[in-house]
Amino acid sequence: MSQNKQPTKYQILRSIVLVALAIIVVRLFFIQIVEHQSWVAKADAQHTLLETITPKRGEVYMLDKGDPVAIVLNQSTYQIVIDPAVTEKSVIEDVMKEYAKDYQAADLDEIYGQEGLRYAIVAKNIPRTTAEKIAESGAPAVWLKKTNQRVYPEGELASGLLGFVNADGVGQYGVEGSLGNLLAGKEGLLKTTADINKVALSIGNDNIKIPAEDGKNIVLSIDRSLEKGVEDLALAEIDKTAATNASVLVMEANTGKVVAMANLPNYNPSDYGNVADASAYVNYTTEVPYEPASVCKNFAFSAAINEGVMLPSTTYFNQGYEIVDGWKIQNAEQRSILYGTIDMKTALYWSLNTGSIHALKLLGGNPNSITQAGREKLYDYYYNKFRLGRATGIEIIEAEGFIPDPNEGWGRDSVYANMTFGQNLGITMIQTATAFSAVVNGGYWRTPTVVEGILANNKIEPLTSEAPVEDKILSDETSAMMRDMLVNNRNYKVRAGIDRAGYAVGGKSGTAQVIKDGAYDDTMSETVGTYIGFVATEGELPKYIIMAKMWGEGHYLDGGIASNLFDTVSNYLIDYYKIKPGA
Repeated sequence: MSQNKQPTKYQILRSIVLVALAIIVVRLFFIQIVEHQSWVAKADAQHTLLETITPKRGEVYMLDKGDPVAIVLNQSTYQIVIDPAVTEKSVIEDVMKEYAKDYQAADLDEIYGQEGLRYAIVAKNIPRTTAEKIAESGAPAVWLKKTNQRVYPEGELASGLLGFVNADGVGQYGVEGSLGNLLAGKEGLLKTTADINKVALSIGNDNIKIPAEDGKNIVLSIDRSLEKGVEDLALAEIDKTAATNASVLVMEANTGKVVAMANLPNYNPSDYGNVADASAYVNYTTEVPYEPASVCKNFAFSAAINEGVMLPSTTYFNQGYEIVDGWKIQNAEQRSILYGTIDMKTALYWSLNTGSIHALKLLGGNPNSITQAGREKLYDYYYNKFRLGRATGIEIIEAEGFIPDPNEGWGRDSVYANMTFGQNLGITMIQTATAFSAVVNGGYWRTPTVVEGILANNKIEPLTSEAPVEDKILSDETSAMMRDMLVNNRNYKVRAGIDRAGYAVGGKSGTAQVIKDGAYDDTMSETVGTYIGFVATEGELPKYIIMAKMWGEGHYLDGGIASNLFDTVSNYLIDYYKIKPGA
């Protein structure tokens, strides 16, 4: 009878070793043959330094007596960079606690909790002196990367125009956002073999170094000292009234060049988070369409004069109101001396809605009613010639707005009647000021600009090779008649209380109802006040256009209040630029 022979301990051990060797051989086969490329890539990753090279962001300049002066700069700062697979957590915790707790940009527990993470920025905007102390501490596997931090030495000046750079280095709002691609430049790339501490060891065929391309330095057409003066004047007017906000545009009438663009109140771009809400970042001169009210009478009157159907001396019968599509449209001025037959110059002086509606009737060839032809003609002037409700082409962020279609929808006659005095449409301040320039500068619509050019090699070079639009939309005679009526509107010596003999200053106010709960607030408990006008040496074409807008939630602010701001700015402008009076 046979007996089963039990394996010896030696035999068991040998079997285990053989199985283990077999597993190792199979695994080596997979590593060396099947997974070869994958493991090579992992090995390379362990010893490859791959780093982006941050470009220097372009600086922003304004003009000071024609010379560029920097108003947005860069300051060298540092980031703390770690490799969680190499940098001991206790080491970086000690560094952060000792030197960089105020600059921490990431949660260390989250970083070390991410499997496979090999690169992390744990602190930003560290000053040079602090960075030197960290370097001197000798903390292993803790690296410092030089970066740039945006600095705004002028504080709140023109913040609505400039915008800011956020914590991620991305331009937001204003020039920083609109021209961010030019300012940011292009990142470079460094790829090289490194040791365990990420120190470059050698230069080989696989190494790559692509230099960063620094951003462009942009020069704005804004006059720095004028901008400061205009902002101070606007703040002073806000303090005198119930207004909480004001915007002011100053533009060269014959070039479209913006020399001041103020939005109040301001904020500090270096501390951009310290605002009540995001509306503080909005540039109201270009980004917010609104109803400028009777300011638009300039455009309705210009269209009728230019079409040869109206003169300043043309008369109509004013009964104080018009009934259009069953709606009663009244004049704000109901003085008895204005009832009856009056001329269009008087209608513009007293800002009569019935006057601008009559201009619309004349455009349609029927002095007694609004016609389709009249609506279409007004649309042609507003949208195609004056380019209202359309982007102007200015270099910064701008909204388009809207001009209603002349033949679609209900109540087109009443819509267009309201459009003649600046309601039932949406246009921006920059659109309005550019169109008004054409009214008074001899009839030329020119693309507005807020960028003087690119500063390179101490020279200001054009931003683009494209020529700006220059379109003759009104006759010389139309423009001259409008200037005469606008100067008559001002009666400048009386309004400003200052003897400005030898100067021609003209303009037009607007008081706009606001929409509440989907309808115009007929109680006029809240309005937006606007004034637009020009400053010129008597006998010459206007040199500057000034547009002022004032508003405050829940407050009545009329064009007269905005005209006071216009007065102070126009007087300041005459003295600042030393505009000489006529003989």
